[in-house]
Amino acid sequence: MTTTQNETVVSLLNLVGLNAEGTYPALDALAQADHRYLRDLKINVGNVLNSSQTLTKKETLLLALSVAVNEKHQPLMDSLTEAARQEGVTAAELAETIACTSLLSTNNVFYRFRHFISKDYYQQTQPGIRMSIMMNPVLGKEFFELMSLAVSAVNGCELCVRSHEESVLKHGSSEPRIFDAIRLASVIKGLITLL
Repeated sequence: MTTTQNETVVSLLNLVGLNAEGTYPALDALAQADHRYLRDLKINVGNVLNSSQTLTKKETLLLALSVAVNEKHQPLMDSLTEAARQEGVTAAELAETIACTSLLSTNNVFYRFRHFISKDYYQQTQPGIRMSIMMNPVLGKEFFELMSLAVSAVNGCELCVRSHEESVLKHGSSEPRIFDAIRLASVIKGLITLL
């Protein structure tokens, strides 16, 4: 059985706008075994992309795109970018999603180092990392912080996760919205693992 012959895989790939004729060795391995995880994954991806009570479709696509950018998965980046454009996302919003992801990848490495080493010199020395895009984001402060939180969670930076979770709440968000964003980021990260 090939990927294109497995209806669950084809349906899963269609959810994220990927070509079922592509090469997906990990998905092929699961499809050949008709593994039940494929059904779970398809349901999970469908739920996070289409059933959020707290995120708009536009926000959902931009959060998914930030994970695809973070994980450097070009085909998924392309399909999510196209879907986001169809939802009315502007070039400035797409650019800010990419910039936010890059900035958070930078900060996550730096602040994880500080946390791991925990020496006074590293804690007290200014980072010297410019972050002007955080001051007046096109996407709005609350959503920019939510995206920052999602990327930080994917990258496993405890200090950044704590800081951005607090900031998102201060900007008027809710715990259910944060939960939806983190669930989305985790499912998209899991999907990319198989792509």
